[in-house]
Amino acid sequence: MKSIKIEVFEGEERDATIKIPVPVLRVAAKLFPRRYLSSLENNDVSLSDIIEAADSPDVSGRLIEFEDHQDNERVVISVC
Repeated sequence: MKSIKIEVFEGEERDATIKIPVPVLRVAAKLFPRRYLSSLENNDVSLSDIIEAADSPDVSGRLIEFEDHQDNERVVISVC
């Protein structure tokens, strides 16, 4: 079963990992900690766009990687 994985790094250390099966992604998206979604919203990426990509049978691997150099944070979103 495909899943979407969101990894949050502070510096080189992984701060959090969230992995959600695609079939429950729409419901689970409402439960995401807003703290970890702020990088997406700050870069004009909507969660619905990510859900649409994850639903596609042709999509797998890394979708998006954001780096906030001021806060030394990085967010990686993948479909696996």
